[in-house]
Amino acid sequence: MHIGLVWAAVVAAQAATAAAPPPQKPAEASNGVSAVTVTADAPAVRTSIDRRSYSVAGDLTAQSGSISDALRNLPSVEVDVQGNVSLRGDPNVTILIDGKPSGLFQGEGRGQALQQMPAERIDRVEVITNPSAEFRADGTGGVINLITKKAKGAGRTSGLRLTVGDAGRNGASGNVGYNSGKLSASGDINWRRDPASQDDYERRQQANLDNETKGKTTYDFKSLTSQGTVDYDVSDKLRIGGEARLSRFQLGLDSAADTTRRDGLGVLTQAFHRDLTIRQTRDNAALSTNLKKKFDGDGHELSLKLSYDVVDDNRTRTGHTSTVLPTASSSWDQQRLGYDTRQTDLKGDYVRPMGPGQTLKLGFDLQFDDNGYDNVGLRGSSLSNLVVDPGLTSRFFYEQQLSQAYVTYERPLAKLTVLAGLRYEQSKLDLTSSGVKTDNDTTRLMPSLHLSYPLTDRQKLTASYSQRLQRPGPFDLNPVPFLLDPLNYRIGNPNLKPQQTHSFELGWQYRKAPLTALATLYYRENDKVVSDVVTDMGGGVFVTTKANVSQTRNGGLELVLNGKLTSKLTYNISSNTFWAELDGSNLGIPGTRSMVTVQGRGSLNWQVTPKDLLQMNGFISGKRLTAQGYGMPAIGIDLGYRRKIDDRLSLVVTVQDAFGLFRDKQVIDTPTLKSLVVRDVDARWVRVGLAWTFGTGKSRKDPGFDFQGPGGPG
Repeated sequence: MHIGLVWAAVVAAQAATAAAPPPQKPAEASNGVSAVTVTADAPAVRTSIDRRSYSVAGDLTAQSGSISDALRNLPSVEVDVQGNVSLRGDPNVTILIDGKPSGLFQGEGRGQALQQMPAERIDRVEVITNPSAEFRADGTGGVINLITKKAKGAGRTSGLRLTVGDAGRNGASGNVGYNSGKLSASGDINWRRDPASQDDYERRQQANLDNETKGKTTYDFKSLTSQGTVDYDVSDKLRIGGEARLSRFQLGLDSAADTTRRDGLGVLTQAFHRDLTIRQTRDNAALSTNLKKKFDGDGHELSLKLSYDVVDDNRTRTGHTSTVLPTASSSWDQQRLGYDTRQTDLKGDYVRPMGPGQTLKLGFDLQFDDNGYDNVGLRGSSLSNLVVDPGLTSRFFYEQQLSQAYVTYERPLAKLTVLAGLRYEQSKLDLTSSGVKTDNDTTRLMPSLHLSYPLTDRQKLTASYSQRLQRPGPFDLNPVPFLLDPLNYRIGNPNLKPQQTHSFELGWQYRKAPLTALATLYYRENDKVVSDVVTDMGGGVFVTTKANVSQTRNGGLELVLNGKLTSKLTYNISSNTFWAELDGSNLGIPGTRSMVTVQGRGSLNWQVTPKDLLQMNGFISGKRLTAQGYGMPAIGIDLGYRRKIDDRLSLVVTVQDAFGLFRDKQVIDTPTLKSLVVRDVDARWVRVGLAWTFGTGKSRKDPGFDFQGPGGPG
């Protein structure tokens, strides 16, 4: 309530003092969706009937940090210490690059990819909390579409950036581009190294058992990413293009932990020390080709895309356990994992204006996944004496054929604009584990409806409804146990069904330069929610798996405010106050639990001189409800400084988590199990970067960013 009152007061004060511009007709997006451009500096935001698009060019943390760092500063988005993304508290988010899925952001490695990919490659981010039928239905939380930078300027352009940080953190990147009358080409290459450390603590309590683990983990992330794009205008109405992406991620992890176990009387019954090393290399390659054909009439076009995405992930986990009590010889375990994924996607979109303000869109999307996962588990008294453990060894195959089609139709009805859609999706999924084959097929027909109504030249109301689903990933379905440590295993559940969501939103928008205010009421009903579940297998050994929680509901109010306090001081603040309810009766948790949570973030920019900019970003995340307990609040503050040395050279200094507040705490609280897990990451770092830009051609006016049409970037 206090947040809402403060927000309303700021809106009123800014509206009273802002200079009113002459009324302007809202701009039209290239894909036929009516939109409003907002020029607030931190960050620039553009809204349409079904999405919001944020520029990240002004975020100093993003210029030297990762995509995770950039997303953490956007409204609606939350990123935890491991790089996992959620929208309004829902972790089931689909992440796209230029409108296309990527193998980098699928499975358990997507958090690592987001933490390693440099944000300087990203021009803007589309945040779509209630997608229309135009978007595939995966991701009950919504869709985040990362739009990469394209070459700007006529002729040749290029740039170079070098970054040096504390504790061995550094990076380098370069880009080159060329634009002529018919040809547009660009390429970039980025290298990063990010060492980090983390203090770990875990305590699990039962009636007759008390386990406590204390340890420390060090990480060494290295990444090399590159991409190249070419577009050629065969004629005024035909464009062909292609794109290639290559990346390599490497992870070195070393941890040491001590575990003690006590009985119900507090007597020490077991103690052991465990060392763990992980060496991982993840390679990704993606190729795509596209065609865009324009027909007579503005906005009348056909787009076709064919892409092939490959991921080759190899990792070795080696553990050494030294038992102190009772006295016993040490033991070794090792898991050699090889993951190979192949994804082929053919997508087509047709857009046809049907009259003033009327647009018909038709499309199809055929996706084929052919994934193989090899897991060899070994045990022994020494590294040279390891033997295969059949219970930890498996070959798992995941083969999916996903057939999709959609239709949307937008038209005005007097002042009201209506965007209605219907999407059909059929998934044929074959799972093979250790020679045993099972099917897990689904078919869905999902509608969407978006409404927009202008109250005045500066105010607008919006409303929307959509059906979404979240399909379990391959690791969630693999039924073979995976050893984490002597007391913890992970196992998939091949019987998981997709989570289903009904999502409703009601929004209000206000614009009076330089002020922009957005308010959104939302409500969601989620059925068959997929969530982590921890089960006691006896003897103090626990198994973490996935299960379909019977039902959850949540709703809330999100507020976003952009504006200027003075001519040199700009701000962007947002808050999300929401209520969540969870029925975990099928997990043995009696009754229905509910919780009210507040999340907020803010950015303050001070243009001290024409060449000097200071920036502060902060976020806070309140207590969050989980299937068996809750997550504790989290907070972080980042600082940044940019010095424009001349028109081609600039200096950027950034400090992440300046006060060392960022950490993750998870609690399990059930009648039979109590648990606290704390991950205290050393997220505080300092980076100093120098950026040069070069070019031999004449610059041309930047048209600004626009919404991505169904065929991808124009």
